[in-house]
Amino acid sequence: MYKTIDLTDENAAVAQNFLLHAVGPRPIALASTVDVEGNVNVSPFSFFNIFSIQPPILIFSSATRMRDNTHKHTLENIRQVPEVVINIVTHEMVEQVSLSSAEYGKGVNEFQKAGFTEIASQKVKPPRVTESPVQMECKVNDVISLGEHGGAGNLVIAEVLTMHVDEALLDASGGIDQLKLPLSSRLGGNWYANISPLNLFQVTKPNRQLGIGIDNLPETLKTSTILNGSQLARLANVSEIPVINPAYDDDQMKQIIQYYSVDPAEMENELERHAANLLNENKVDEAWQVLLAIS
Repeated sequence: MYKTIDLTDENAAVAQNFLLHAVGPRPIALASTVDVEGNVNVSPFSFFNIFSIQPPILIFSSATRMRDNTHKHTLENIRQVPEVVINIVTHEMVEQVSLSSAEYGKGVNEFQKAGFTEIASQKVKPPRVTESPVQMECKVNDVISLGEHGGAGNLVIAEVLTMHVDEALLDASGGIDQLKLPLSSRLGGNWYANISPLNLFQVTKPNRQLGIGIDNLPETLKTSTILNGSQLARLANVSEIPVINPAYDDDQMKQIIQYYSVDPAEMENELERHAANLLNENKVDEAWQVLLAIS
C-alpha cells in the first residue's frame, strides 16, 4: 500500500515535509557572499549539487521564504556582486553551519555569529571559510527564478574558478581520498547524516563491454528466492556468462556438495547462499564458479 500525495493540491508546507524527508541525503553548500558595500554573509543550502565538469558548474537554490515571500541575503548579495565561495561541510562544522542559517539582520556577519574564520579568496571578493577543508571560488553565471510564490527556488549557477583542498585529504596520487573526507549531508526536519568510512561502500561501474543484464541470466538465478536484486546485478555485470574453471578450489563448496548430495534441492539452496556471501564480499568470479556447479 502507498500513501499518494498530489502535490498540485497540497500546500507548500506539506510538500516541503514530504520532499525534504524523501530526497536525501543532500550535500550542503555553505555559501559565502558579499554585497556592494562589502558586508559579508555566509549561509547553508542543501538544494545543491555539481552539474557540469567542462565548464565546472555547481548549482544551489535559494528558496523564497514561504511565510512572507522574501529572499535570503545570499541571493540579494549575488544579484549585487555575482560571486560566491562554496565551502564544503564536514561533521565538525554542522552545529556552526546550522547556526549560520539563522535569519540575522542585513549587514550582520554570520562568520562572527557562527564562529567561522574568514580567509581571503584569490579570484573573488567573498571570503572563504577556513574551517572547511574544500573551498570553491566561483563566479555566478546566472540566477534562474523557478516561481513567484513562497517556496519557489532560485537557481544560482556558479562556475568554479579555483578550488582549495586541505592537503590532509589527499591520497598518494594527489587526488582526494574519499575515506578522509568526513562529509555531512542534510535530510528532513532536524535530521543530518554523516559520511564516514563505516558507511562507505564501492560498487563496480557497469562493464564497458556491456554487461549481459539480469534478463540474460539463467532462469534458475532469475527466479532464485535467495539471491537479491543487488546480487543478481553483480552477476549480470559480465560481458558473457563464465565457463567452469576446473582449477577453481573452494573447500566450502566441496563440503556443501558432499553433505547435501542426497538432497539436490537443498544443495542448490546452500550453494546459492554460499554464492550470495561471496557476492556480498564482491567476489563475483568466485560466486559464478559456485553457481555454475548447480547447472
